[in-house]
Amino acid sequence: MRVDLELGLSHWQVSMDTQGIMWAACDRAGESTNALSEPVLKELDTIVSHAETTPPVGLVITSAKSGSFILGADINEFDDYHDASVVEQKILKVHDIFARLENLACPTVATVHGFCLGGGLELAMACDYLIALNVPETRLGLPEVKLGIFPAFGGTVRLTERVGGYEGMQLILTGRLLRAPAARKMGVVDELVDEFGSLDWAARRAILKGRKKRLAKGKDALTNSRPVRKGLASIMRRKTAEKVNPDHYPAPFKVIEVWETHRDNRRRMFEAEAREASHLMVGSVSKNLRRIFFLTERMKGLGKASDFKVRRVHVVGAGVMGGDIAAWCVLQGLEVTLQDREMQYIEPALKRARSLFKKRLKTKPAIMAAEARLQPDVQGAGVARADVVIEAIFEDAEAKRALYAQLEPNMAEHAILATNTSALPLEELAKDLRAPERLIGLHFFNPVVKMPLVEVIHGKQTDEAWVTKGCAFCSAINRFPLPTKSSPGFLVNRVLAPYLMEAITMHLEGVTIEALDAAAIRFGMPMGPMELADVVGLDVCMKVAETLAEGDVSAHRDLLQSMIDQKHLGKKTGQGFYTWEKGKADREVRDVDSPYGDELAARLMKPFLEECKAASADGIVADDDLLDAGIIFGTGFAPFTGGPMHYLANQNA
Repeated sequence: MRVDLELGLSHWQVSMDTQGIMWAACDRAGESTNALSEPVLKELDTIVSHAETTPPVGLVITSAKSGSFILGADINEFDDYHDASVVEQKILKVHDIFARLENLACPTVATVHGFCLGGGLELAMACDYLIALNVPETRLGLPEVKLGIFPAFGGTVRLTERVGGYEGMQLILTGRLLRAPAARKMGVVDELVDEFGSLDWAARRAILKGRKKRLAKGKDALTNSRPVRKGLASIMRRKTAEKVNPDHYPAPFKVIEVWETHRDNRRRMFEAEAREASHLMVGSVSKNLRRIFFLTERMKGLGKASDFKVRRVHVVGAGVMGGDIAAWCVLQGLEVTLQDREMQYIEPALKRARSLFKKRLKTKPAIMAAEARLQPDVQGAGVARADVVIEAIFEDAEAKRALYAQLEPNMAEHAILATNTSALPLEELAKDLRAPERLIGLHFFNPVVKMPLVEVIHGKQTDEAWVTKGCAFCSAINRFPLPTKSSPGFLVNRVLAPYLMEAITMHLEGVTIEALDAAAIRFGMPMGPMELADVVGLDVCMKVAETLAEGDVSAHRDLLQSMIDQKHLGKKTGQGFYTWEKGKADREVRDVDSPYGDELAARLMKPFLEECKAASADGIVADDDLLDAGIIFGTGFAPFTGGPMHYLANQNA
C-alpha cells in the first residue's frame, strides 16, 4: 500500500509505502512520453530535497508512462538557448540535482522499461542501482552525438566509471542503443527482470538489501588510467576521423578530449562536460542536426495520418530491388510473396534474403520465422491476399501496363498498387487501369537495407487517400515517406543526375576519380560521385544520361558505354570506376588540399544545388523543409548543413 505525498507536483507521482520506501514516477503532464524538460527537472529537485530533509528507507525513480522510462532532455527547449554561458549554468544545475540524488543517505534505485535514453539514462546512472525490464522494447543509450553534442548530465563521468573508459566511450561516440541483456552484460544495467510486475518487487528488494551498482574493474578500469587513456584517445580520434570530418562534426572529438584530459579528476570532468557541451549546443552543427531530427519526426508523422494496416505484401520482380524490398518487408515482420516468371529468377533473391536474415536476426528461431514469411510465388497467388502490391520489373512502360492488367482484377479493394519505377511518369503507367487513382510510386533506393527514404510518388490521377496509405506503409516498414510529384527523376534522381554528369565531365577533363571523390567528401558528402556511380550501377547511370541529363552528354555516354560493354557495371560486377573487393572500393584514401579541394567541391556541388532550387520552384515536394529531408536521406547530403535549401539560405544570408 502506498500513500501519495502532497508535494505540489504536476510531472511526478510521488508516494510512500508502508516500508518507508519513497516512489517517484515520472509522468510528464500532457505528453505520451517523458523528457527532462525544465519543469520536470525542477520538480525532481523538489523530490530530492524532500528525501534530504525527510530521509526515506529508500527512493525508487521510475516512470508512470507505460511505453518508456525517459527519452532524454527536451530537445524542443534547445533552440531557446543562444548563449553558451547560460546553457552551462543550466547544465551545472542538473549536475547538482543528480549529485544530491547520488549522495542521498538512503539507497536509490532506478527501474527502467522501454526507452531509456540520453538524460534519462544519465538520471538512472546517478542512482545506486539500475534495474531493467528484459523485453525487446527496452533500449538504453546515449545518442546525443547524433544531435551534434555529447552527454552533459554527467553521462561521460558515470558511464565510464561503470563500464570502463573504452566501452563507455564507444557507446558515447557511436550513440548506439543497447537491448537490456547487452546493457546488463556490459555493466550499464545491474539487474534484469522478465515481467513488468516484477520491477517494483526487485526495486524493493534492492532497497532493503542496500544493493550497489557495479563499477569497472580490472582491464575495464585500467582503460580510464592516464597512460592507457592517452593511447586509446589517439586510436579513437583516428577511427572517428575515418568516419566523420572534425570540422563538420566536432562533438565526438571534443568528448574524447574531455575524457582524455579530465578522467583523473571527477569534479573537473563534470565541469569540462558542462562547459564543452554548452558551446556545442549553441553551435550551428547542433542546430542543424536538431533541425534534421525534427524533420524526421515530421516524416514519421506523415505515416500516422492513416489507420491503414499492413500484414501482407506481394512483390512482382525478384531482381536486386524487388528481392531486397521483399526481404526488408519480411525483416519488419510482414508476410511477403515474391513473384517472377520462373523459380530460377526468385532463387537468388531468396539466397540474399537468407544472408540478410542471418546477419540481422542472429538466433535460429528468428531466422527460420523470417524465412517462413518469405514465400516464392511464381503463379502470383499472393496478389489476392496482399495489402500492398509492388511492381519492381524492368523499366518498360508497356510491360508494366500489361502486368497491371493481370494484377488489378485480382487485388483486394483496399490494397495499394505501387510501382518502384525510378523514372517513368505515373500518368503514363496508369492510363489503362480501371482505377488509375490508386496507382502510386514507392521508389526505394539501393541498397534498400541502408537507405531510409522512400519517395511516395503521386501523379495527376492519384487520389490523396492512396498517397496517405503509401506513407503509412513506409512507416510500417521503418522508412521515411516523402510524398513526391510525378516528374522526370522525381526528386532524388533529378538532383543526382546533373551532379553525376558534372563529375564525369570533370573526369573527362583530367581530374582523377580519387580527387573528385575526396573533394565531395571534403564538402560533407558520405561518398564521392564516382564511388556513388559504381554503387548505383553504370548501366543505371547510362539511363540517367539518356533521360535526365541536359546538354551534350555524348562523351559521357561513350565512356559509360565502353565500360558497360566490358561488363564493368560498378560494385555489382566487381569493377567500375573502381575495383570492388568484398563490397568495398579498392581506392587510395586521400584528401585534397585547400583551396584546390574547395574549388573542385564548389564546381561539383553547383549543379546539385541549382537542381535543388529548380525542384523547389517546380513544387516537386510540399515545401523546402521536406526537400531538405528528402535530399539528406536520399543522397546523404551533408547533414551538418541542415539540408541543401537551408544551406543555400544561410550562404545568402
